Amino acid sequence: MRLATRAFRKRLLRQRRRTDVTSLSHIEASRQASSTIFLFMRRMRAPLITLIGILFISVLGLSLIPGVDPEGDRAFISLFQAFYFMSYTAATIGFGELPWPFSSAQRLWVTFSIYLSVIGWAYALGSLLTLIQDKSFRQALAMQHFTRKVARMRTPFLLLAGYGRAGELLTNDFDALGQQVVVIDTSEDRIEALDLGSFRADVPGLVGDAANPYYLRAAGLDHPCCSGVLALTGDDETNLAVTMAAALTRPDVPVISRTISKATAERMEAFDSVTVVNPFDRFGDHLRLALNAPSSYRLLVWLEAGPGAEVPELVQPPIDGHWVVCGYGRFGREVTADLREAGLEVVVVDAAEEADPGPGVVIGDASDPAVLALARPLTAVALVAATDNDTYNLSILATARRLNPKMFLSARQNRQTSAALFEAIEVDSLMVPNEVIAHEVYAQISTPLLWRFIQEMPARGDGCAADLVERLMGNCGDRLPALWRINLRRSEAYALMRLLDEGAVTLGDLLRSPEDRDRQLEVVPMMLLRGDEAVLAPAASTVLARGDQLLFAGHAVERRELQSTLQDHSVAAYVVLDQRLPSSWVWRKLSRRVND
Repeated sequence: MRLATRAFRKRLLRQRRRTDVTSLSHIEASRQASSTIFLFMRRMRAPLITLIGILFISVLGLSLIPGVDPEGDRAFISLFQAFYFMSYTAATIGFGELPWPFSSAQRLWVTFSIYLSVIGWAYALGSLLTLIQDKSFRQALAMQHFTRKVARMRTPFLLLAGYGRAGELLTNDFDALGQQVVVIDTSEDRIEALDLGSFRADVPGLVGDAANPYYLRAAGLDHPCCSGVLALTGDDETNLAVTMAAALTRPDVPVISRTISKATAERMEAFDSVTVVNPFDRFGDHLRLALNAPSSYRLLVWLEAGPGAEVPELVQPPIDGHWVVCGYGRFGREVTADLREAGLEVVVVDAAEEADPGPGVVIGDASDPAVLALARPLTAVALVAATDNDTYNLSILATARRLNPKMFLSARQNRQTSAALFEAIEVDSLMVPNEVIAHEVYAQISTPLLWRFIQEMPARGDGCAADLVERLMGNCGDRLPALWRINLRRSEAYALMRLLDEGAVTLGDLLRSPEDRDRQLEVVPMMLLRGDEAVLAPAASTVLARGDQLLFAGHAVERRELQSTLQDHSVAAYVVLDQRLPSSWVWRKLSRRVND
């Protein structure tokens, strides 16, 4: 009884927190609306007072000036009639509806009121146009519209801080999956680019500093539908601030943060809910994997590229000789350390005299053929252009290719505008930090089992990866099919529950066609997760159990056929047991009566 009471209290507390968060979102939106109205009234106060004063004087004067009624007697029009006349006169409507013709004094006053109202309206309209063009007012309107849009969201969304190249790639990929995204960026041009993007759903964007918790709250950090935070700006300090704010405010929400500094990464990893992505470190891991297990590297690159990506060529960097690394910055240091850890000889070329990578260092500009010649390019087997300047990297690659055409070339691309140049020079391996980040974040969020598969794959041997590549190409073609996960539980596979408990379902039976059980679906089982144990490329004879999670690769048609096996009792009986059962509820009832 006490346990039930505690569980009820916890559930009630969570509901209260959600209600409080929702009310906070509405309060924030109300504050933004109030601030916008206050700014409008403050800027338009003088013009509105001027218009009201002109209307008051005109109405009062017209009501006090005597006129002549149809009988020729002296008469006055009422305040309401004067207000009615001046209203349609000032609005330039001009109904012409009058109690009687005006006197000369009244016409003179109306003429004066008309010119006075024109001046007043010109002043008011000019002030209004100035207000509309005012940057602070436009920002207030944008903030009000943004907070209202975020507060009304009722489906899970990701909070993305930084809409650079990596953010753009991820937004497009997540939009294709139906995952909503909310974006914060300091660049107004990038946020305006969201309106020009061909997204399926509306992507709210806010111009602001993500390091400020105020903007994070406005973007929905406290919203109950916020399912994750992505800190992908180009500044490590900003990413650290976003990570700390999200981890402390919403410890239940996963955070993925980008950094190229090991010190910053250690600060981020102090929080349990944070995953750090370092593109330089990740490329070093890829490089070591390509050296030791080229098929595993090929499969990894293909899977991280996402559905529809063409299968990459098998890349096997040479190991019989020394490597040349040009540039000893953060990226160069990471690559040099990984190569030396793999047992390779490395010669470093760097222009900075304070560079101290150890033995085998050449001080000078690597784009200079005389300096590069000191690194023994004729006997080198590979070169890495690792500077943070694309022009230098391209020059280094061109010089190295001229000195040794057989050399394996790898490079770092820093700007998206240089993509065509690197493609033209035909490097063997290209590292684009933004794309590395986008691929890894996509793999972690889109299909959680895929990230577990990527972590487990290198330890399973290169032969397993080569076999999976061949099976994927044989069943699905040269382009990566869709990846999806199924969980063998009642909510997703209720037609198989009894058969799973009896141990009658094997993976091969599950992948039989519902139309012809002698034909196997063109689906590739990538991984079986049972508890904490992961089995890569499980065999067809594997007996499945309740609660198993499976990662599959295949086309949409096969996915729908597999879904019918999971949720239709008659299809499940035919596929697993080769039994024909009535498919409708009426026929099942009739067949039971006949059998009885």
